[in-house]
Amino acid sequence: MSIKKNQKLRNLDPHLKREKERYKSPLPSREYILQILQQQGIPLAEQVLQKLLDITKKEEELFNRRLTAMMREGQIFRNRKGDLCVMEKLDLIKGRVQGHPDGFGFLIPDDASPDLYLSAKEMNKALHGDRVLVREIGLDRRGRREAAIVEVLEHTNTQLVGRLYIDHGILYVVAENKRISQDILIANEHSLKAKAGQIVIVEIIQQPNKQTQPIGKIIEILGDYTAPGMEIEIALRKHDLPYIFPPEIEKLSAKFPKNVLKKEFKGRKDISHLPLVTIDSETARDFDDAVYCEDNGDGYRLYVAIADVSHYVKPKDAIDQEALSRGNSVYFPRRVIPMLPEALSNELCSLNPDKNRLCMVCEIQFQNNGEILDYVFYPAVMRSHARLTYNLVAAILANPKGAEAKEHAALLPHLQRTNKLFKALLKARKKRGAIDFETTETQMFFNDQGKIEKIVPVQRTEAHRLIEECMLAANVCAADFLQKNGQTTLYRIHESPVPEKIEALRNFLKEFGIQLGGKTKPGAKDYAQTLLKIQGRPDAQLLQTVMLRSLKQAIYSPDLTGHFGLAYDAYTHFTSPIRRYPDLLVHRAIKAVLNGETYTPGDWHELGQHCSMTERRADDATRDVESWLKCFYMQDRIGECFDGVISSVTGFGLFVALDGVYVEGLVHISELPSDYFHFDAAKHVLLGERSGKQYRLGDRLRVKLVRVDLETSKIDFVLAEPDKKPAPVKTPAKDQTKNQAKAKTKTKAPAKAPVKGKKSHS
Repeated sequence: MSIKKNQKLRNLDPHLKREKERYKSPLPSREYILQILQQQGIPLAEQVLQKLLDITKKEEELFNRRLTAMMREGQIFRNRKGDLCVMEKLDLIKGRVQGHPDGFGFLIPDDASPDLYLSAKEMNKALHGDRVLVREIGLDRRGRREAAIVEVLEHTNTQLVGRLYIDHGILYVVAENKRISQDILIANEHSLKAKAGQIVIVEIIQQPNKQTQPIGKIIEILGDYTAPGMEIEIALRKHDLPYIFPPEIEKLSAKFPKNVLKKEFKGRKDISHLPLVTIDSETARDFDDAVYCEDNGDGYRLYVAIADVSHYVKPKDAIDQEALSRGNSVYFPRRVIPMLPEALSNELCSLNPDKNRLCMVCEIQFQNNGEILDYVFYPAVMRSHARLTYNLVAAILANPKGAEAKEHAALLPHLQRTNKLFKALLKARKKRGAIDFETTETQMFFNDQGKIEKIVPVQRTEAHRLIEECMLAANVCAADFLQKNGQTTLYRIHESPVPEKIEALRNFLKEFGIQLGGKTKPGAKDYAQTLLKIQGRPDAQLLQTVMLRSLKQAIYSPDLTGHFGLAYDAYTHFTSPIRRYPDLLVHRAIKAVLNGETYTPGDWHELGQHCSMTERRADDATRDVESWLKCFYMQDRIGECFDGVISSVTGFGLFVALDGVYVEGLVHISELPSDYFHFDAAKHVLLGERSGKQYRLGDRLRVKLVRVDLETSKIDFVLAEPDKKPAPVKTPAKDQTKNQAKAKTKTKAPAKAPVKGKKSHS
């Protein structure tokens, strides 16, 4: 093939114009490289491909980088000879590795096809999270699709946190992320003289392969495993949570004024005369929202004022990029990792009492029955007239002539009007059919050493629900406003349960003589009506738990599919821009509409996926911390017996949540009475083959604490007094149900609420 012909071939690239716009010296596009390889019909050596496309000597390095990127993304593959192959022509599957603590793993394919099993031998070639190419090799002994790793496309673990062990002079680190089961070897010269048992940060300098284990070097020593606060330091690094603001952001933060400047009042409505108040927990430090309600005879006018973070945080600036990376604030027990620097989150943006603050207002007109009649959004200047707490407001409303009410006499009429509106909103909620699951929030109390002293239930007052309903109304208006004006945004969506889950739930409920309405497509109202039917039953907690597990998880997305649980056609998050990035995006979108513009921050779907990920990441990190703290709390109680309720049934045993302790542990299947027990996932039960003995979700047990493992954050129980019934609960059936619901709680997301002092706006 002549040079002239080669040049002509290169010029036939259909994406040449695009490449010229991107690069001064354009290379053949990825699409065209794939096209040429496919046309050749055989694997090609890189040199042959270079000659075919007339790649010059100067272009070789850049061309090689393009090929490497294509290999990393699984578009092409280099075989054993080094020749380049088109992935689509090979029977290889691309995906992400998901490790298991027991050493094996799974491939999660990119095309959403069923997972493939990876043996422990195959897992020696990669780490959890790595992107790989695999070849399906058949079925394992359990009938699962099994695969062999052909190539690691991308190593995603460059650093990890773990605990150092020294065994006969050999140093190795065991990762805190138990999905990484390979030990990381450490050379003596790379140990920083860390001691056995210390928590360290390791940089991986050699990734694993089929011949060798991963090798790393210690770059930071965090300290002893049981040091106060160490559980949080571990969680931050284990879950890759950004927790240190870069120097650039610290410099920018220092430039913000301490108070709102008068020149910033321009173009804003002055509502500082309205007696807006914030209502939060005692421990809250950042105040996103304030409310004020008027009774105008034929209805109510509610003002929901939200901190105007978007005035200070501009798109694409350093603070915005860091906030996007964090996605949300993370609330650990006794420590907060804020989304925004404190100069904004706790000062300039926070609606602190008796301070002028910039805000975005959602002013809503309600009918007397709680239905929304009209609403309007506008930027404003406000002044919080009081910083109130849930407990204080609950006390004022419960006793309008009490000491608390007298102390805040000027605010009493306002609070009573807001409470009247809340009652109307509550009726509207029930009419709409929103789902209300009974759950118990808990609060951890700590000693001077930073360890749990006790865990107590938090009483959810009318004040909690009052604020929640006000925020829900503002969020609904925000979604409606953006939808009607054709502005894309991130909605908070909660999709309907999948048919398989609904069918399993129906079959389960039938055994208890309960029917879920809605035929093949039950709605939120059908769920709500079923929950009403089971109130007061001794098995209500069991039935509620199974219903809850049939639902999907709420996420962020630009696709308007509605919020199933809240029974809204359109719902978004507008009320917490200090601590949630999606709310900040919604504020910018609303401002754009008000200014006659369109807001386009980038790919809305990617933003939704990222914000959903950071939310799950925060939940996982706080769950890890709380689990470890509970283990530490329980380690001195080994040998004690407790009453509890079965909160989960698995093929390997029963998880039991303890009454009054709010801690959960496992009764392994081997600890059950001598028999062969079979797990029925649909019925949530372990059934004894010979004895017929069954252990079902919601059953009460008396257990004995036998083991606490701080390294794995696991608590093990055995059955106590197996021949005797557990101690009866001395309460009426309805109260018993509530107590069981409390026992079920694992201090998951709810445990954060009282510590961080924020509302749940679904």
